[in-house]
Amino acid sequence: MIMDLGQRQKVDESGSAARVCGPITRLMAVLLGALALCSCRDGTPKRVAPQSYSVTGVVTEVKPVDGTVVVRHQAVPNYMPAMTMPFKALQTNDLKGILIGDELAFQLVVEGEKSSIRQIRRLGRRAEETIQSNTPPKVNSSQEAEAQQFTFTNEFGRAVDLADFKGQALALTFMFTRCPVPDYCPRLSKNFAEASSKLLEMPGAPTNWHFLSVTFDPEFDTPEVLRNYAARYQYASNHWSFLTGSKERISGLTRMFGFEWKPDSGLFDHGFRTVVINASNKVQQIYPFSGNLSDMLVQEILKASSPTNSN
Repeated sequence: MIMDLGQRQKVDESGSAARVCGPITRLMAVLLGALALCSCRDGTPKRVAPQSYSVTGVVTEVKPVDGTVVVRHQAVPNYMPAMTMPFKALQTNDLKGILIGDELAFQLVVEGEKSSIRQIRRLGRRAEETIQSNTPPKVNSSQEAEAQQFTFTNEFGRAVDLADFKGQALALTFMFTRCPVPDYCPRLSKNFAEASSKLLEMPGAPTNWHFLSVTFDPEFDTPEVLRNYAARYQYASNHWSFLTGSKERISGLTRMFGFEWKPDSGLFDHGFRTVVINASNKVQQIYPFSGNLSDMLVQEILKASSPTNSN
C-alpha cells in the first residue's frame, strides 16, 4: 500500500493522476474491505447469541438498591443444578413489591459474561419457616482453618503451604477453569480481581492479605493452565495465587469448609464457598453463594488483616 501511495504521488506530480487515482481508490477499497472481513473472521471475537432459560424458585433475599434478588431455585435444564444464588434484574423496578418468601418464575438471559433476569412473575407464597436464607452461616470464633495441614502447587509450579501465610488475612474460593457459566467460577474470579484492585489502590490499606483460588479439577488445571487463566484477570501474583494439588488434599480442604462438588458430564456440578480467614488463622466469614461480593470482600479483608487478629 505504501508503494501504491507513493506511485500515486509521483503520477499526480507528472500530471497523470486521472489515469491512476480511480484504480488505486478502487483497489484500496477492495483491500480495506478484505482486511475488515478477515478481522471479523479471524481477529474479532464473535458475538455470542443470548441464551434464555426458564427458572422457578423461592426468594430468600431482596436487594432493591442493587437490583438483585437471591433465589433458591430448582434445577435449570441444560444449564445448572438446583441451588441458591443471586440474580440481577434487567430493570431495578422489576423487583418492586417482591418479598422474601415469594415464589417466582422468570427468564434468565445469559449473554457473554453477563446475565440478567426478565419477565418476572410471582406465582405465590411459601411459609416463612420454609425459607432458608442465604445469610452466611455463623462461625464459632474459636474455629481454626488448620492451614498447616495443606500444601498445594501454585500457578508457577511452586509448592505453597497455607501455613506460609501466617499473620495474613486470606480469602479463599473454589473454582475450575473450564466452568462455562459466567455467574459461577468467572464471577468468583472477578470478585477477587475487583477486590484486590480496590485494596491495592486504597490509600493506607493493609498489605498483609492474600487471595487463594483453589481448583477442584486438578487433572485439567495444571499450573500452566492456571497461569494462563490467571492472566485473564491481570492479577497481582504477590497478593493472589491459583492453587492445584492432589485430589486428596483438595477434597480435604473442600470438606473443611462444606464446599460440595461432583463430576457431571465431563464438567462439575458445584456450590459456592468464599471463605475469609483472619490474620489469627480463624474463619471470619463464609459466603455460600456467588454474585458480586467484591465490596464485601474488601470490608472483610480490612477487618481480617487488623493487628488485633495477628496474634
